[in-house]
Amino acid sequence: MKNNIKEEPQFQPQKQEFLFDGINYKILLIGIGVIVLGFILMSGGGSDNPNVFNEDVFSFRRIRLAPTTVLIGFGITIYSIFKKSK
Repeated sequence: MKNNIKEEPQFQPQKQEFLFDGINYKILLIGIGVIVLGFILMSGGGSDNPNVFNEDVFSFRRIRLAPTTVLIGFGITIYSIFKKSK
């Protein structure tokens, strides 16, 4: 005799997987570190007296080096996101 009772499907817990591989996360952390370095390079150059202008605001480090470093960091993080897994 055949039972008309349907069996409930067995749900198995799914294994949690990361979105990226380990190398992607390492590259991402390097990119974030480069971005932070760029912002550190941009900082400073202020004056204690608001009536005195400090020419260090227009130094090579703040005008060229720091923004370039930040853009390179963003490029590294974008690369880490688009890098294919094996």
